[in-house]
Amino acid sequence: MDDGGARIAEKLASSVLQRVPALTDALVRVIEQQNPGYRRMNVVPDEDLWRSCHDNLTRVLQLLAGLDRAEDDGEGPDFHDAADATGQRRARQRLPLDDLLRSFRLGGRLVWQALIEQARLEGTEAEALVEVATRVWEVIDALSAQVAAAYHAAERQLVRADEQRRATLWEGLLQGRAKDAAFAYEAARIVRLPVDGPFVVVSAGDRNVTDGLTEALGERLDAAGIRSAWQARSDTLVGLLALPASTPTSTAEAVAVLRELLDVPVGISLVVSGLAEVDLGFRQATLARRTVPPAHSGAAGLASLSDRLPEALLLSSPELTEPLVQRWLGPLLDLPVRDRRLYLHTLRTWTETAGSTTRTAEALHCHRNTVINRIRRLEDLLGHSLSGDDLPVELALALRALPFYPLS
Repeated sequence: MDDGGARIAEKLASSVLQRVPALTDALVRVIEQQNPGYRRMNVVPDEDLWRSCHDNLTRVLQLLAGLDRAEDDGEGPDFHDAADATGQRRARQRLPLDDLLRSFRLGGRLVWQALIEQARLEGTEAEALVEVATRVWEVIDALSAQVAAAYHAAERQLVRADEQRRATLWEGLLQGRAKDAAFAYEAARIVRLPVDGPFVVVSAGDRNVTDGLTEALGERLDAAGIRSAWQARSDTLVGLLALPASTPTSTAEAVAVLRELLDVPVGISLVVSGLAEVDLGFRQATLARRTVPPAHSGAAGLASLSDRLPEALLLSSPELTEPLVQRWLGPLLDLPVRDRRLYLHTLRTWTETAGSTTRTAEALHCHRNTVINRIRRLEDLLGHSLSGDDLPVELALALRALPFYPLS
């Protein structure tokens, strides 16, 4: 803009500045009529809207009047303060940014109309207004960018605060704070799940956990009629699944989704009755996950506690598990690797078939006499009888514990 155009813009804006209160009333009416987002959201109080319109109109006209150039000592007003404050407040009020920017455009149009009216009163030539219009929209664009930047900055702060609050709430759930009714209802509101069950808790390794993964889990479980909430901790992805009913069918549907979408070790708790028992469910799910043998991953790495109770009991009592394994399998574990694998496979199959020579031979694809000879060798090696109708429970437990027992 040349000096002549700048002087005209400054003169007109200085005159219009005297009418800011009336312009504010007009802009509030225009926003209420032409920006339905404000009515739909109903988050901006009337007084707040009026003050924001007043302050931003004032700053727009002051900038057009060149007052920012008059302040050359660095101690003058911040002519972006109204835009900053408006952007921050609207973000905190959760008003969509599009509605906020629309209001700025409406304000710019109102300022332009007021300048035209003032130009007519002062007899300003129409050609001079072309350069004034350019200046008006330069100022509006600059302040719109400022308000958007302030909005996004406040929005990022809100997101961080929400994430911190959500993480704190989840920690409270996992530590048993939902036994307090007030906390339980607040937690239910935040995670959007019912206070009462039935629930199962999921504990999964957090490798490759992304927002897309948790969204996919939520969508697939929703399709199965199972509402869920997910939280990524430092080393664990935790899921809370609200089952439509405490039935094997609903749990099986959840397991199917988890098997398909998670490729990390996963543990699933027993059914718990509500948010007040989430801490119990989390401990159960974590224990179930520990029953996944370290070498397993992918679909084979999912363990439901209801199917792994013996392993869970063994893992919960390491001071008992090691003596159990040593007592029943110690000599076998000292064999060379090849022999150890052969006899362990035979012994597992023997216990799974309840000591049936015929079924063991079929499962191992060998002759019955081979099975008989191996069992005799095992009896001599272990010092325990492996024949008869009832195999020792301790032997079956020792074999279940073996995947978690360090072998050379």
